[in-house]
Amino acid sequence: MTRVTNQGPLTGVRVIELAGIGPGPFAAMMLADLGADVVRVDRAGGGGFGSFPGDLLNRNRRSIAVDLKQAAGRDLVLALVTDADALVEGFRPGVTERLGLGPDDCLAANRRLVYGRMTGWGQDGPLAQRAGHDIDYLALTGALHGVGRAGERPVPPMNLLGDFGGGAMMLALGVVSALYAVRAGASGQVVDAAIVDGVSLLATQIHALRGVGLWQDRRGVNLLDGGAPFYDTYECADGRYVAVGALEPQFYAELVRRTGFRPDPDGATDQDDMDRNDPANWPALRAAWARLFRTHTRDEWTELLADTDACVAPVLDWAEAPEHPHLRAREVFVAPDGVRQPAPAPRFSATPTAVRRPPPGPGEHTDEVLAEAGVDADRIAALRDAGVIG
Repeated sequence: MTRVTNQGPLTGVRVIELAGIGPGPFAAMMLADLGADVVRVDRAGGGGFGSFPGDLLNRNRRSIAVDLKQAAGRDLVLALVTDADALVEGFRPGVTERLGLGPDDCLAANRRLVYGRMTGWGQDGPLAQRAGHDIDYLALTGALHGVGRAGERPVPPMNLLGDFGGGAMMLALGVVSALYAVRAGASGQVVDAAIVDGVSLLATQIHALRGVGLWQDRRGVNLLDGGAPFYDTYECADGRYVAVGALEPQFYAELVRRTGFRPDPDGATDQDDMDRNDPANWPALRAAWARLFRTHTRDEWTELLADTDACVAPVLDWAEAPEHPHLRAREVFVAPDGVRQPAPAPRFSATPTAVRRPPPGPGEHTDEVLAEAGVDADRIAALRDAGVIG
C-alpha cells in the first residue's frame, strides 16, 4: 500500500490498544484516523477477539502479537506504556488488573498516561461484571423502547447507537479531552466510558421533551420517531423508499406545493383544513402521503424534488450510498488499494486526516515496534521462541 503522509491533528500521540471487539477498536480507529500512532496488542498465536482479516476497524495502525498471560509479555506492554500517551482497553472490569496491566500498573509506569476503558455497563454498579451486548445496553437506558412503530415491538438499530455512538465516540472524546488536560499540566487519569452512560447522554433531548410534555412514552407516536407523517419513510411504486423530513412549516409547504398533495383522494379536503400539527390528523395525513408516494418510483420522486427544500431523500442501500453524487463530491468514501470504506471524519483544514495503513495482520509489526522500543534482535528471537510474542 502506498503510504499517505498526511499529518492529522493527533500526529505525535502514541496510543497502545489492547485488542478487543466492537467499540474499543472503533475508538482506536478514530484516534488513528486523526493521526495518532496506535499500536494494537493482539493475541500471540492467532485467534483474535472477533476480528477478521481486512477488518476496517483495525485500519491506520500497527499490530504486535503478545501473550499477556506471561509475565514477559506483560512487561513488554508496560515498556511500551512508558513512552505512550494513552492506552485503550475494552475488557470486563478487573481483567487488565489480573493481567498486571490495570490503571495502577500502567500509571505507575507512566504518570502522564491516559487510560481509556470501554465497557457496556461501566466499571462499577450491580451489572458491571455481567455480559451484555448493544441491544441489552439500549434496553436498560430506554433508547430501545423508543425505536419502532406504534403498537409493534422495539427494533434493534443495528449496533450503531450503543457500541459506536454511545460507546466508542464517547471513549474517543474522553481520551482526547484527557490528553488535552495532561498537555495543560494535569496528571494522567482513567477514562471510564460506558455504553449505558453514553446512550443516556445521547437521549438528552428526548428527556427534555418528556419533561415539558412534548414526548409520549409510547413509541411511534412522536415528532421524531415516525409518529409524525411529515417525518417518516414511504414506499414508492417500485418498492423502494423515500425519507421525508419536512419538519418546519416552510419545508412542509414546499413539499406540498411540489407534489400537489391533497389530504384525500378526491381533493375535496383542502390542505389548510387539516392542521398537520394536530396529532389527531396524523393517521389520515399519513395514509394520504402513502397513497401519493406510491404513484411514482423512488428515483422519479428524487428527480422531482431535487434542488428544493422539501427535505426528501432517497433511502439508499449500502451499495448505492457511496455512488451518490453528493457523497462522491465530498469523498465520504475512499478506496485505498481498491478497498472502499468510509473516509476519516471530521475534516481539518490544516491537519488533514487520511487512511494511511490497511488493517494489519495480528503481529505484523511486532519486530518493528519492539525494535523501536529498544529491544534487540536476539531478545526478540528469544521472546518468540518462548511464545511470548508472535
